[in-house]
Amino acid sequence: MPVPNRWWALPVVLVAVFMTTLDFFVANVAVPSIRTGLGADAAAGQLVIAGYGLAYAAALIIAGRLGDLYGPRRVFVAGLALFALASAGCGSAPTTGVLVLARVVQGVAAALLAPQVLTLIGVMYRGADRPRAFGWYGTAVGLAGVSGQAIGGLLIAADPLGLGWRACFLVNVPVALLALALVPRLVPRTGAAVLVPGGDRRLDLAGAGLVAAGLVAVVLPLTQGREHGWPLWTWVSLGASVPLLAAFVRRQRRLVRAGGEPLVDPDVLREPGFASGLPAIALLFGTSAGLSFVLALYLQDGAGLSALAAGAVGTALNAGFFVACLRTGRLVERFGRRVPVSGALTLLLGLGLLHRAIGAGAAPYWLAAGLAVAGAGMGLLMAPLISGVLAGVRPERSGAAAGVLGTVQEAGGVLGGTVTGTVLLGSLGGGWTAAAQAGLAVLLAGVLAILAVLSRKRAGGLGGKAAGEPVERRLHSRIMERGRGVS
Repeated sequence: MPVPNRWWALPVVLVAVFMTTLDFFVANVAVPSIRTGLGADAAAGQLVIAGYGLAYAAALIIAGRLGDLYGPRRVFVAGLALFALASAGCGSAPTTGVLVLARVVQGVAAALLAPQVLTLIGVMYRGADRPRAFGWYGTAVGLAGVSGQAIGGLLIAADPLGLGWRACFLVNVPVALLALALVPRLVPRTGAAVLVPGGDRRLDLAGAGLVAAGLVAVVLPLTQGREHGWPLWTWVSLGASVPLLAAFVRRQRRLVRAGGEPLVDPDVLREPGFASGLPAIALLFGTSAGLSFVLALYLQDGAGLSALAAGAVGTALNAGFFVACLRTGRLVERFGRRVPVSGALTLLLGLGLLHRAIGAGAAPYWLAAGLAVAGAGMGLLMAPLISGVLAGVRPERSGAAAGVLGTVQEAGGVLGGTVTGTVLLGSLGGGWTAAAQAGLAVLLAGVLAILAVLSRKRAGGLGGKAAGEPVERRLHSRIMERGRGVS
Protein backbone atom coordinates (compact mmCIF):
# COMPACT_ATOMS: atom_id res chain seq x y z
CA MET A 1 0.00 0.00 0.00
CA PRO A 2 1.34 3.49 -0.81
CA VAL A 3 2.13 5.64 2.20
CA PRO A 4 -0.52 8.39 2.64
CA ASN A 5 0.73 11.98 2.35
CA ARG A 6 4.10 10.72 1.16
CA TRP A 7 4.68 13.66 -1.18
CA TRP A 8 3.72 16.12 1.56
CA ALA A 9 6.17 14.40 3.88
CA LEU A 10 9.08 14.71 1.46
CA PRO A 11 9.72 18.49 1.97
CA VAL A 12 9.75 17.96 5.74
CA VAL A 13 12.35 15.23 5.44
CA LEU A 14 14.43 17.08 2.85
CA VAL A 15 14.60 20.31 4.84
CA ALA A 16 16.91 18.42 7.20
CA VAL A 17 19.15 17.45 4.27
CA PHE A 18 19.20 21.04 3.03
CA MET A 19 20.07 22.55 6.44
CA THR A 20 22.79 20.07 7.33
CA THR A 21 24.44 20.34 3.91
CA LEU A 22 24.12 24.13 3.92
CA ASP A 23 25.96 24.37 7.22
CA PHE A 24 29.05 22.77 5.67
CA PHE A 25 29.33 25.78 3.34
CA VAL A 26 27.81 28.69 5.26
CA ALA A 27 30.46 28.46 7.96
CA ASN A 28 33.23 28.94 5.36
CA VAL A 29 31.84 32.39 4.56
CA ALA A 30 31.26 33.25 8.21
CA VAL A 31 34.76 32.38 9.50
CA PRO A 32 36.40 35.78 8.78
CA SER A 33 33.58 37.58 10.63
CA ILE A 34 33.72 35.01 13.45
CA ARG A 35 37.45 35.59 13.90
CA THR A 36 36.92 39.34 14.06
CA GLY A 37 33.90 39.16 16.35
CA LEU A 38 35.32 36.64 18.82
CA GLY A 39 39.00 37.51 18.48
CA ALA A 40 39.84 33.99 17.28
CA ASP A 41 43.08 32.94 15.61
CA ALA A 42 43.35 31.03 12.32
CA ALA A 43 43.56 27.64 14.05
CA ALA A 44 40.32 28.26 15.93
CA GLY A 45 38.66 29.34 12.70
CA GLN A 46 39.63 26.05 11.10
CA LEU A 47 38.17 24.12 14.03
CA VAL A 48 34.83 25.82 13.45
CA ILE A 49 34.80 24.14 10.02
CA ALA A 50 36.54 20.88 10.87
CA GLY A 51 34.62 20.21 14.11
CA TYR A 52 31.33 19.90 12.24
CA GLY A 53 32.69 17.64 9.50
CA LEU A 54 34.62 15.37 11.86
CA ALA A 55 31.67 14.86 14.19
CA TYR A 56 29.42 14.18 11.22
CA ALA A 57 31.75 11.58 9.72
CA ALA A 58 32.44 9.86 13.05
CA ALA A 59 28.78 9.53 14.09
CA LEU A 60 27.13 8.39 10.83
CA ILE A 61 27.41 4.62 11.34
CA ILE A 62 26.32 4.92 14.98
CA ALA A 63 23.34 7.02 13.89
CA GLY A 64 22.32 4.40 11.34
CA ARG A 65 22.31 1.72 14.03
CA LEU A 66 20.20 3.91 16.33
CA GLY A 67 17.64 4.16 13.53
CA ASP A 68 17.50 0.36 13.34
CA LEU A 69 17.01 0.07 17.09
CA TYR A 70 14.48 2.81 17.78
CA GLY A 71 12.90 3.58 14.41
CA PRO A 72 14.00 6.20 11.88
CA ARG A 73 11.25 8.73 12.62
CA ARG A 74 12.05 8.81 16.33
CA VAL A 75 15.77 9.32 15.70
CA PHE A 76 14.96 11.88 12.99
CA VAL A 77 12.96 13.92 15.53
CA ALA A 78 15.79 13.69 18.05
CA GLY A 79 18.30 14.81 15.43
CA LEU A 80 16.14 17.78 14.38
CA ALA A 81 15.69 18.91 17.98
CA LEU A 82 19.42 18.57 18.69
CA PHE A 83 20.29 20.43 15.47
CA ALA A 84 18.01 23.33 16.46
CA LEU A 85 19.55 23.43 19.95
CA ALA A 86 23.12 23.27 18.61
CA SER A 87 22.38 25.99 16.03
CA ALA A 88 21.07 28.23 18.80
CA GLY A 89 24.27 27.46 20.73
CA CYS A 90 26.41 28.41 17.72
CA GLY A 91 24.49 31.65 17.19
CA SER A 92 24.78 32.72 20.83
CA ALA A 93 28.32 31.46 21.55
CA PRO A 94 30.25 33.99 23.69
CA THR A 95 33.68 32.49 22.96
CA THR A 96 35.39 30.50 20.24
CA GLY A 97 35.61 27.43 22.48
CA VAL A 98 31.86 27.40 23.02
CA LEU A 99 31.31 27.88 19.28
CA VAL A 100 33.56 24.94 18.37
CA LEU A 101 31.80 22.73 20.95
CA ALA A 102 28.39 23.73 19.56
CA ARG A 103 29.61 22.97 16.03
CA VAL A 104 30.66 19.48 17.12
CA VAL A 105 27.19 18.90 18.61
CA GLN A 106 25.69 20.27 15.38
CA GLY A 107 27.73 17.74 13.41
CA VAL A 108 26.48 14.89 15.61
CA ALA A 109 22.90 16.08 15.06
CA ALA A 110 23.45 16.19 11.30
CA ALA A 111 24.75 12.62 11.45
CA LEU A 112 21.64 11.53 13.36
CA LEU A 113 19.49 12.95 10.57
CA ALA A 114 21.31 11.73 7.46
CA PRO A 115 20.72 7.93 7.64
CA GLN A 116 17.12 8.40 8.78
CA VAL A 117 16.35 10.53 5.72
CA LEU A 118 17.60 7.78 3.41
CA THR A 119 15.69 5.11 5.34
CA LEU A 120 12.44 7.10 5.42
CA ILE A 121 12.59 7.78 1.69
CA GLY A 122 13.23 4.09 1.07
CA VAL A 123 10.20 3.17 3.17
CA MET A 124 7.78 5.81 1.85
CA TYR A 125 8.38 5.38 -1.89
CA ARG A 126 8.26 2.34 -4.14
CA GLY A 127 8.70 1.52 -7.80
CA ALA A 128 9.10 4.57 -10.04
CA ASP A 129 8.33 6.88 -7.10
CA ARG A 130 11.57 5.88 -5.37
CA PRO A 131 14.12 7.26 -7.90
CA ARG A 132 11.89 10.34 -8.25
CA ALA A 133 12.04 10.91 -4.48
CA PHE A 134 15.79 10.33 -4.44
CA GLY A 135 16.01 12.78 -7.32
CA TRP A 136 14.51 15.44 -5.04
CA TYR A 137 16.96 14.32 -2.36
CA GLY A 138 19.81 14.99 -4.79
CA THR A 139 18.27 18.34 -5.70
CA ALA A 140 18.20 19.38 -2.03
CA VAL A 141 21.86 18.41 -1.62
CA GLY A 142 22.83 20.21 -4.83
CA LEU A 143 20.92 23.38 -4.00
CA ALA A 144 22.43 23.56 -0.54
CA GLY A 145 25.93 22.93 -1.83
CA VAL A 146 25.80 25.50 -4.60
CA SER A 147 23.90 28.19 -2.71
CA GLY A 148 25.58 27.76 0.68
CA GLN A 149 28.24 30.41 0.30
CA ALA A 150 25.83 32.82 -1.41
CA ILE A 151 23.27 32.46 1.41
CA GLY A 152 25.97 32.95 4.02
CA GLY A 153 27.26 36.05 2.26
CA LEU A 154 23.75 37.51 1.97
CA LEU A 155 23.00 36.91 5.65
CA ILE A 156 26.22 38.58 6.77
CA ALA A 157 25.73 41.50 4.36
CA ALA A 158 22.06 42.00 5.35
CA ASP A 159 22.98 41.80 9.06
CA PRO A 160 19.40 41.08 10.26
CA LEU A 161 18.76 42.50 13.75
CA GLY A 162 22.45 43.32 13.97
CA LEU A 163 23.29 39.63 14.39
CA GLY A 164 26.15 39.57 11.85
CA TRP A 165 27.68 36.10 11.41
CA ARG A 166 25.39 34.69 14.12
CA ALA A 167 22.46 34.85 11.69
CA CYS A 168 24.12 32.09 9.61
CA PHE A 169 23.43 29.66 12.45
CA LEU A 170 20.31 31.13 14.07
CA VAL A 171 18.39 30.93 10.77
CA ASN A 172 18.31 27.14 11.25
CA VAL A 173 16.31 27.37 14.49
CA PRO A 174 12.87 28.45 13.19
CA VAL A 175 13.20 26.15 10.15
CA ALA A 176 14.01 23.13 12.34
CA LEU A 177 11.20 23.95 14.79
CA LEU A 178 8.69 24.22 11.93
CA ALA A 179 9.83 20.85 10.57
CA LEU A 180 9.50 19.34 14.06
CA ALA A 181 5.93 20.59 14.28
CA LEU A 182 5.06 18.96 10.93
CA VAL A 183 6.69 15.57 11.53
CA PRO A 184 3.84 14.05 13.61
CA ARG A 185 1.27 15.02 10.95
CA LEU A 186 3.15 14.11 7.78
CA VAL A 187 6.04 11.68 8.34
CA PRO A 188 4.98 8.04 8.84
CA ARG A 189 5.93 6.16 11.96
CA THR A 190 8.00 3.06 11.25
CA GLY A 191 8.55 0.29 13.75
CA ALA A 192 12.00 -0.33 15.17
CA ALA A 193 13.82 -3.10 13.38
CA VAL A 194 13.17 -6.69 14.33
CA LEU A 195 16.12 -7.94 16.36
CA VAL A 196 17.92 -11.16 15.59
CA PRO A 197 17.06 -14.10 17.88
CA GLY A 198 18.80 -13.57 21.18
CA GLY A 199 19.60 -9.95 20.30
CA ASP A 200 18.89 -6.88 22.37
CA ARG A 201 18.65 -3.12 22.04
CA ARG A 202 22.04 -2.32 23.51
CA LEU A 203 24.35 -0.19 21.44
CA ASP A 204 27.83 -1.60 20.90
CA LEU A 205 29.69 1.22 22.67
CA ALA A 206 33.14 -0.31 22.22
CA GLY A 207 32.49 -0.71 18.49
CA ALA A 208 31.15 2.85 18.35
CA GLY A 209 34.37 4.14 19.89
CA LEU A 210 36.53 2.16 17.47
CA VAL A 211 34.69 3.25 14.32
CA ALA A 212 34.49 6.89 15.45
CA ALA A 213 38.22 6.99 16.22
CA GLY A 214 39.07 5.23 12.95
CA LEU A 215 36.99 7.60 10.83
CA VAL A 216 38.39 10.69 12.56
CA ALA A 217 41.89 9.31 11.99
CA VAL A 218 41.09 9.18 8.25
CA VAL A 219 39.08 12.38 7.79
CA LEU A 220 41.12 14.76 9.99
CA PRO A 221 44.41 14.48 8.08
CA LEU A 222 42.64 14.51 4.71
CA THR A 223 40.80 17.75 5.54
CA GLN A 224 43.69 19.51 7.29
CA GLY A 225 46.83 17.93 5.81
CA ARG A 226 47.06 19.85 2.53
CA GLU A 227 46.69 23.23 4.21
CA HIS A 228 49.43 22.42 6.72
CA GLY A 229 51.85 20.90 4.21
CA TRP A 230 51.24 17.28 5.22
CA PRO A 231 53.18 17.23 8.52
CA LEU A 232 54.18 14.00 10.24
CA TRP A 233 51.03 13.77 12.38
CA THR A 234 48.84 13.46 9.27
CA TRP A 235 50.66 10.31 8.16
CA VAL A 236 50.68 8.90 11.70
CA SER A 237 46.92 9.49 11.88
CA LEU A 238 46.27 7.82 8.53
CA GLY A 239 48.42 4.87 9.59
CA ALA A 240 46.56 4.56 12.91
CA SER A 241 43.22 4.41 11.11
CA VAL A 242 44.04 0.99 9.64
CA PRO A 243 44.32 -0.98 12.93
CA LEU A 244 41.41 0.96 14.44
CA LEU A 245 39.03 0.14 11.60
CA ALA A 246 40.36 -3.44 11.38
CA ALA A 247 39.66 -3.88 15.10
CA PHE A 248 36.13 -2.56 14.53
CA VAL A 249 35.50 -5.10 11.76
CA ARG A 250 36.86 -7.95 13.90
CA ARG A 251 34.63 -6.92 16.80
CA GLN A 252 31.52 -6.83 14.60
CA ARG A 253 32.25 -10.32 13.28
CA ARG A 254 32.80 -11.59 16.83
CA LEU A 255 29.46 -10.19 17.94
CA VAL A 256 27.67 -11.86 15.01
CA ARG A 257 29.23 -15.24 15.84
CA ALA A 258 28.22 -14.81 19.50
CA GLY A 259 24.61 -14.01 18.54
CA GLY A 260 24.87 -10.39 19.66
CA GLU A 261 23.81 -7.18 17.94
CA PRO A 262 26.73 -5.53 16.12
CA LEU A 263 26.84 -1.86 15.24
CA VAL A 264 27.10 -2.89 11.58
CA ASP A 265 26.35 -6.46 10.66
CA PRO A 266 29.10 -7.41 8.16
CA ASP A 267 26.42 -9.34 6.27
CA VAL A 268 24.92 -6.00 5.18
CA LEU A 269 27.71 -5.92 2.63
CA ARG A 270 26.24 -9.13 1.16
CA GLU A 271 22.84 -7.56 0.58
CA PRO A 272 21.96 -7.55 -3.15
CA GLY A 273 23.68 -4.72 -4.98
CA PHE A 274 24.85 -2.94 -1.81
CA ALA A 275 28.62 -3.40 -1.57
CA SER A 276 29.09 -3.49 -5.34
CA GLY A 277 27.39 -0.09 -5.69
CA LEU A 278 29.37 1.71 -2.97
CA PRO A 279 32.46 2.40 -5.15
CA ALA A 280 30.29 4.24 -7.69
CA ILE A 281 28.70 6.32 -4.89
CA ALA A 282 32.14 7.22 -3.48
CA LEU A 283 33.44 8.17 -6.92
CA LEU A 284 30.38 10.31 -7.68
CA PHE A 285 30.62 12.31 -4.45
CA GLY A 286 34.39 12.57 -4.86
CA THR A 287 33.87 13.97 -8.36
CA SER A 288 31.36 16.50 -7.05
CA ALA A 289 33.68 17.67 -4.27
CA GLY A 290 36.66 17.82 -6.61
CA LEU A 291 34.76 19.86 -9.18
CA SER A 292 33.68 22.32 -6.48
CA PHE A 293 37.34 22.75 -5.49
CA VAL A 294 38.43 23.37 -9.08
CA LEU A 295 35.66 25.93 -9.63
CA ALA A 296 36.28 27.74 -6.36
CA LEU A 297 39.91 28.42 -7.27
CA TYR A 298 39.93 28.67 -11.05
CA LEU A 299 36.97 30.98 -11.71
CA GLN A 300 38.23 33.77 -9.45
CA ASP A 301 42.00 33.27 -9.13
CA GLY A 302 42.54 31.82 -12.60
CA ALA A 303 39.89 33.40 -14.83
CA GLY A 304 39.79 36.64 -12.83
CA LEU A 305 36.00 36.67 -12.39
CA SER A 306 34.38 38.58 -9.56
CA ALA A 307 32.72 36.62 -6.77
CA LEU A 308 29.30 37.46 -8.23
CA ALA A 309 30.27 36.41 -11.77
CA ALA A 310 31.90 33.21 -10.52
CA GLY A 311 28.74 32.41 -8.59
CA ALA A 312 26.63 33.00 -11.69
CA VAL A 313 28.79 30.61 -13.74
CA GLY A 314 28.69 28.04 -10.96
CA THR A 315 24.89 28.05 -10.84
CA ALA A 316 24.89 26.39 -14.27
CA LEU A 317 26.05 23.19 -12.59
CA ASN A 318 23.12 23.29 -10.20
CA ALA A 319 20.66 24.19 -12.98
CA GLY A 320 21.66 21.12 -14.99
CA PHE A 321 21.48 18.98 -11.87
CA PHE A 322 18.03 20.31 -10.94
CA VAL A 323 16.50 19.80 -14.39
CA ALA A 324 17.88 16.26 -14.67
CA CYS A 325 16.61 15.32 -11.21
CA LEU A 326 13.10 16.38 -12.19
CA ARG A 327 13.12 13.86 -15.05
CA THR A 328 15.07 11.01 -13.47
CA GLY A 329 12.08 9.13 -12.05
CA ARG A 330 10.24 8.94 -15.36
CA LEU A 331 13.42 8.11 -17.25
CA VAL A 332 14.22 5.23 -14.89
CA GLU A 333 10.66 3.94 -15.25
CA ARG A 334 11.06 3.89 -19.02
CA PHE A 335 14.71 3.00 -19.58
CA GLY A 336 15.72 1.22 -16.36
CA ARG A 337 19.40 0.65 -15.65
CA ARG A 338 20.49 2.46 -18.79
CA VAL A 339 19.82 5.78 -17.03
CA PRO A 340 22.85 5.77 -14.66
CA VAL A 341 25.11 4.71 -17.54
CA SER A 342 23.74 7.60 -19.61
CA GLY A 343 24.28 9.88 -16.63
CA ALA A 344 27.93 8.87 -16.34
CA LEU A 345 28.45 9.43 -20.07
CA THR A 346 26.77 12.85 -19.80
CA LEU A 347 28.98 13.77 -16.85
CA LEU A 348 32.03 12.66 -18.82
CA LEU A 349 30.93 14.84 -21.75
CA GLY A 350 30.36 17.86 -19.50
CA LEU A 351 33.76 17.58 -17.84
CA GLY A 352 35.36 17.09 -21.25
CA LEU A 353 33.69 20.27 -22.55
CA LEU A 354 34.85 22.16 -19.46
CA HIS A 355 38.42 20.85 -19.89
CA ARG A 356 38.44 21.97 -23.53
CA ALA A 357 36.88 25.38 -22.78
CA ILE A 358 39.46 26.14 -20.09
CA GLY A 359 42.29 25.08 -22.38
CA ALA A 360 40.99 27.36 -25.14
CA GLY A 361 40.53 30.31 -22.79
CA ALA A 362 36.84 30.37 -23.74
CA ALA A 363 34.34 32.93 -22.52
CA PRO A 364 32.54 32.22 -19.21
CA TYR A 365 29.32 31.16 -20.97
CA TRP A 366 31.18 28.23 -22.54
CA LEU A 367 32.33 27.21 -19.06
CA ALA A 368 28.71 27.47 -17.91
CA ALA A 369 27.61 25.22 -20.79
CA GLY A 370 30.06 22.52 -19.77
CA LEU A 371 28.97 22.82 -16.14
CA ALA A 372 25.29 22.52 -17.09
CA VAL A 373 25.98 19.27 -18.97
CA ALA A 374 28.09 17.95 -16.07
CA GLY A 375 25.33 18.85 -13.60
CA ALA A 376 22.77 16.99 -15.71
CA GLY A 377 25.02 13.93 -15.65
CA MET A 378 25.28 14.08 -11.85
CA GLY A 379 21.51 14.43 -11.60
CA LEU A 380 20.92 11.38 -13.77
CA LEU A 381 23.43 9.39 -11.73
CA MET A 382 22.67 10.20 -8.11
CA ALA A 383 19.06 9.08 -7.67
CA PRO A 384 19.26 5.67 -9.40
CA LEU A 385 22.61 4.92 -7.75
CA ILE A 386 21.40 5.60 -4.20
CA SER A 387 18.02 3.99 -4.83
CA GLY A 388 19.59 0.90 -6.36
CA VAL A 389 22.19 0.49 -3.63
CA LEU A 390 19.52 0.53 -0.90
CA ALA A 391 16.78 -1.35 -2.77
CA GLY A 392 17.89 -4.87 -1.88
CA VAL A 393 18.71 -4.21 1.78
CA ARG A 394 16.45 -5.97 4.28
CA PRO A 395 14.35 -3.67 6.51
CA GLU A 396 16.13 -4.67 9.75
CA ARG A 397 19.44 -3.57 8.24
CA SER A 398 18.24 -0.40 6.49
CA GLY A 399 19.53 1.99 9.14
CA ALA A 400 22.96 0.38 9.28
CA ALA A 401 23.12 0.34 5.48
CA ALA A 402 22.17 4.03 5.33
CA GLY A 403 24.88 4.82 7.90
CA VAL A 404 27.48 2.97 5.85
CA LEU A 405 26.26 4.70 2.68
CA GLY A 406 26.50 8.12 4.32
CA THR A 407 30.01 7.37 5.54
CA VAL A 408 31.03 6.32 2.03
CA GLN A 409 29.57 9.55 0.63
CA GLU A 410 31.45 11.64 3.19
CA ALA A 411 34.73 9.77 2.77
CA GLY A 412 34.42 9.85 -1.02
CA GLY A 413 33.84 13.60 -0.98
CA VAL A 414 36.81 14.26 1.32
CA LEU A 415 39.12 11.99 -0.66
CA GLY A 416 37.97 13.37 -4.01
CA GLY A 417 38.47 16.97 -2.90
CA THR A 418 41.88 16.16 -1.41
CA VAL A 419 43.25 14.28 -4.43
CA THR A 420 41.92 16.85 -6.91
CA GLY A 421 43.20 19.75 -4.83
CA THR A 422 46.64 18.18 -4.42
CA VAL A 423 46.97 17.63 -8.17
CA LEU A 424 45.69 21.12 -9.03
CA LEU A 425 47.91 22.95 -6.54
CA GLY A 426 50.87 20.80 -7.51
CA SER A 427 50.42 21.85 -11.16
CA LEU A 428 50.31 25.61 -10.56
CA GLY A 429 53.87 25.95 -11.81
CA GLY A 430 52.47 25.66 -15.33
CA GLY A 431 49.84 28.34 -14.78
CA TRP A 432 46.18 28.30 -13.86
CA THR A 433 45.02 26.79 -17.14
CA ALA A 434 47.30 23.78 -16.84
CA ALA A 435 46.46 23.40 -13.14
CA ALA A 436 42.69 23.45 -13.71
CA GLN A 437 42.99 20.98 -16.57
CA ALA A 438 45.09 18.67 -14.39
CA GLY A 439 42.41 18.77 -11.71
CA LEU A 440 39.72 18.02 -14.29
CA ALA A 441 41.80 15.11 -15.62
CA VAL A 442 41.54 13.51 -12.17
CA LEU A 443 37.76 13.93 -12.30
CA LEU A 444 37.54 12.49 -15.81
CA ALA A 445 39.44 9.42 -14.59
CA GLY A 446 36.97 9.12 -11.71
CA VAL A 447 33.99 9.13 -14.08
CA LEU A 448 35.63 6.47 -16.25
CA ALA A 449 35.94 4.40 -13.08
CA ILE A 450 32.21 4.92 -12.41
CA LEU A 451 31.46 3.65 -15.91
CA ALA A 452 33.62 0.59 -15.23
CA VAL A 453 31.64 -0.14 -12.04
CA LEU A 454 28.32 0.32 -13.83
CA SER A 455 29.28 -1.89 -16.74
CA ARG A 456 30.27 -4.62 -14.28
CA LYS A 457 26.95 -4.27 -12.48
CA ARG A 458 24.55 -4.04 -15.41
CA ALA A 459 23.45 -7.65 -14.97
CA GLY A 460 22.59 -7.07 -11.30
CA GLY A 461 21.34 -3.52 -11.73
CA LEU A 462 22.27 -0.42 -9.78
CA GLY A 463 18.92 1.16 -10.29
CA GLY A 464 15.97 1.29 -12.56
CA LYS A 465 13.93 -1.78 -13.23
CA ALA A 466 16.47 -4.13 -11.75
CA ALA A 467 16.14 -2.28 -8.47
CA GLY A 468 12.47 -1.47 -8.86
CA GLU A 469 9.17 -3.17 -8.21
CA PRO A 470 10.26 -6.83 -7.91
CA VAL A 471 12.66 -5.92 -5.11
CA GLU A 472 9.99 -3.75 -3.51
CA ARG A 473 7.60 -6.69 -3.44
CA ARG A 474 10.22 -8.86 -1.76
CA LEU A 475 10.89 -6.14 0.83
CA HIS A 476 7.17 -5.73 1.48
CA SER A 477 6.79 -9.47 1.96
CA ARG A 478 9.60 -9.54 4.49
CA ILE A 479 8.05 -6.67 6.42
CA MET A 480 4.62 -8.32 6.44
CA GLU A 481 6.11 -11.63 7.58
CA ARG A 482 7.40 -9.86 10.67
CA GLY A 483 4.12 -8.11 11.26
CA ARG A 484 5.76 -4.71 10.92
CA GLY A 485 5.68 -1.90 8.46
CA VAL A 486 4.59 1.66 8.04
CA SER A 487 1.75 2.62 10.32
